[in-house]
Amino acid sequence: MAKARTQFICQNCGTVHARWVGKCEGCNQWNTIVEEDPMGGIGGGPGRTPKKGRPVALTTLSGEIEDAPRIMTGISELDRATGGGFVRGSAVLIGGDPGIGKSTVLMQAAAALSRQGHRIIYVSGEEAVAQVRLRAQRLGAADTEVLLAAETNVEDILATLGEGKRPDLAIIDSIQTLWSDTADSAPGTVTQVRTGVQAMIRFAKQTGAAIVLVGHVTKEGQIAGPRVVEHMVDAVLYFEGDRGHHYRILRTVKNRFGPTDEIGVFEMSDKGLREVTNPSELFLGERNSKSPGAAVFAGMEGTRPVLVEVQALVAPTSLGTPRRAVVGWDSARLSMILAVLEAHCGVRLGQHDVYLNIAGGYRITEPAADLAVASALVSSLAGLALPSDCVYFGEVSLSGAIRPVAHTAQRLKEAEKLGFSQAVLPAASADLPKGNGMSWAEMESLPDLVARIAGSKGALKQADNDD
Repeated sequence: MAKARTQFICQNCGTVHARWVGKCEGCNQWNTIVEEDPMGGIGGGPGRTPKKGRPVALTTLSGEIEDAPRIMTGISELDRATGGGFVRGSAVLIGGDPGIGKSTVLMQAAAALSRQGHRIIYVSGEEAVAQVRLRAQRLGAADTEVLLAAETNVEDILATLGEGKRPDLAIIDSIQTLWSDTADSAPGTVTQVRTGVQAMIRFAKQTGAAIVLVGHVTKEGQIAGPRVVEHMVDAVLYFEGDRGHHYRILRTVKNRFGPTDEIGVFEMSDKGLREVTNPSELFLGERNSKSPGAAVFAGMEGTRPVLVEVQALVAPTSLGTPRRAVVGWDSARLSMILAVLEAHCGVRLGQHDVYLNIAGGYRITEPAADLAVASALVSSLAGLALPSDCVYFGEVSLSGAIRPVAHTAQRLKEAEKLGFSQAVLPAASADLPKGNGMSWAEMESLPDLVARIAGSKGALKQADNDD
């Protein structure tokens, strides 16, 4: 009789090892190796031979669509993040930190769709039925016709979803609790998660029901389990936010049926998550316009312009090596901006500590924030507050040149709507609006910006001397 083979699989990254080791060679994490049966899972089993395939029906791209392609929840921020609503027959994976609001927003979406007449099934693997009902009462969703179940077995869940009329939307909370009889490993392992997700996706494609899967995240912020799960689903959304702030951001990182850079902004309250239709007002709500080192950045998140305050503090250091602390931005990009300021603008920051913060706990990934960051740094070093009615955007290159960025008109329109009358932007920017009530200064290089700020400081000193 052949000896049963076993494999040792990392539960963090999915790397397969021939024997048990304390540290995974793929992700360098400790105590994540678990022994699993390689013959378990769909199609596995000792002595099982592959069956002969059968031909499937072929069709053309043209043809009638039976149902509406999308199911809109009516929650505008959620519909924006998903690209216009949930697509029928798709699988969506939502991840986020514990307590960030994943189950809350899905319960609100389920209630909104149920009020529209859709058949919604909510399957909880982490909470009992009574606990889910308590949350529904708090959110005002207890009066809806959302069907509820507490189950973790994949086969039982599929049998429940397939009984009766096809559901329009099924929510599985969460994938780490699923287990299947076809896999010989514990719930939450790589094999079980992969098997459960495969079964749910197959059900969605065969029946046309939309499936929403909730996933836990690791301490690095990635969805726990094999990365292949993110490749299998049609859309991946992450809930972001700081527990110290009352806002939450639903960010799209993958979407086969829409843009991948959209965000939905919510505000946490005792009645659940409330939509924030104008996030710029939220991020600028506590702004001190008379403080040096603060610049307003006009950014873009997908198709939405967002204004956020960039705060910088430059102070003399008492250490041998100056500190560089960054919150909400890329630390490597800050080092690049500091180097360009020293090399091309003569701004000496080698004996200063530099602290950079994006107000409101917001995180910026757009290179167009370079100009706002440089302005805030020079403003803090000079001790001069920038104009309170001015916005900044532009990408800084290593040569000190300021490069144009996209969506100039949308950025300026949002700034004007919020009461800003000035803008500092790259020279030769395309799509400049005509007849706009704003005035703007076009900068070709970073030394021009430093000279502009230094010139305004000299004018301020001259006015003080005249007084």
